[in-house]
Amino acid sequence: VPVNPRYFRNPRQDMMWVSLAGPGANLFLAVISALVAKLLVLLSAGLPTFFVMPLLQMLAASIWINIMLAIFNLVPIPPLDGSKILLGILPPELALVYAKLEPYGFIVLLVLFYTGVLPRFIMPIITFAQGLILG
Repeated sequence: VPVNPRYFRNPRQDMMWVSLAGPGANLFLAVISALVAKLLVLLSAGLPTFFVMPLLQMLAASIWINIMLAIFNLVPIPPLDGSKILLGILPPELALVYAKLEPYGFIVLLVLFYTGVLPRFIMPIITFAQGLILG
C-alpha cells in the first residue's frame, strides 16, 4: 500500500511502525486461525467429519499462509517491509547507503528466490513460527 511519509511527524520511525503493521496483522491472523482450529477440535465431538475436516484444513492453510507472508515480508530487501524496518533502525548515515539499494531490490529478491537461497533461509523460520503458534 502506498504510504506518504510527509504526513508523519517522525518519518523514519513512523514508517518503521507502518511497515510492522502488515507482518503484525499476518501473525495476528495466524494466531486467531490457530485458536479457532483448537476450539473447533474441542467442540467437534459428534460433528460429522466431512464438515470438520475441510474447516480444519482451511484454518491450517490460513495459519501457514499468514506466517509465510509475515516472515517473507520481514526480509530486509526492498521493496519488502523488512527493508523499511531496517531503514528505521539503522543510523542515518548507514540508512542513506542502504536506501541506495532500493532500485535493485526486486532483482536481488528474484535472484535469491530462484537460486533457492531465500526459501532455504526463511523456511526454517516459518516452520519454527508455525510450531510456536500451533503449540
